[in-house]
Amino acid sequence: MEIINLHHPIDTKAIHQGPIVLALGFFDGVHKGHQKVLKAARQEASKRNIPLAAMTFNMSARFMFQEEHPKELRYLTTLPEKKRLMQHFGVEILYIVQMTSAFAKLAPQLFVDQYIVGLQAKTVVAGFDYTYGKKDIANMANLGDYGQGRFHIIEVPKVEENGVKVGTTEIRQTLVETGDVATAKKQLGYPYFFTGIVIHGEKRGRELGYPTANLMIDETNVVPKVGVYAVECLINGDLYKGMASIGYNITFGDNRERTVEIYLLDYSLDIYGEEMTVYWHKYLRNELKFDSADELIEQMNKDEEMTREYFKENSPYKEG
Repeated sequence: MEIINLHHPIDTKAIHQGPIVLALGFFDGVHKGHQKVLKAARQEASKRNIPLAAMTFNMSARFMFQEEHPKELRYLTTLPEKKRLMQHFGVEILYIVQMTSAFAKLAPQLFVDQYIVGLQAKTVVAGFDYTYGKKDIANMANLGDYGQGRFHIIEVPKVEENGVKVGTTEIRQTLVETGDVATAKKQLGYPYFFTGIVIHGEKRGRELGYPTANLMIDETNVVPKVGVYAVECLINGDLYKGMASIGYNITFGDNRERTVEIYLLDYSLDIYGEEMTVYWHKYLRNELKFDSADELIEQMNKDEEMTREYFKENSPYKEG
């Protein structure tokens, strides 16, 4: 996949030279709704025998319009994770537009002229709720007027899962952040994941017979709610089953920092400094405070048993 970074105004020498099918969206999470857009665009590109391109942005427009402070922004996928997913779903050219005030102030007609026609899009594919400015004027209903017949438009309707709209905000706020990673998996079409670096922790798990990998993650990642989960972890191309604990280690004191700790089943190699991708499959329980280390060990034994039972009954995720 070719990745092209765009800064307004566009340097026409930097873009792909030739006609494209262009999929539009922010694509945070690249969930089932986004996948339907990409599938329709891929079919159109195949029919026309031209490349499939997608356009996204380096950050959410919520920051630009002061709806959220940059430190408060949380994403289902960081930019590297989004790139990985876009390639997996068949995108050949990925345009990443830098979200600047100059770009954000573009009138809808100028956006269409410069970022659709200017990129030589012969067909544009987007979801029913895609906007490119103020919702009342820069929506899919008006795109044809701005396009003036210069490109074909494919509008992808709303995607639902069990009667509920599949959407980034819904997945982030009502599923992942509440710990319902099992339902998030259904709406995403894959288990929710993020990638971090294994760092040194307090090594208390080692003393309890459960050595854990302490994970340092990007601060913009959405983190599931505090609790214990059945997970799979990708390390150096190999997938391992495990259980994860998100919490504050309240058994060992108050006012502690939140940690993400992973215990890998049947795997005990030193992995400090390694990159680990964690796939979140099932919420097992909330964080509990125990009166003794023995009580904690007893509960961890139960957690391990539940984790093993889960993976006996559910097929592991296969990296695409």
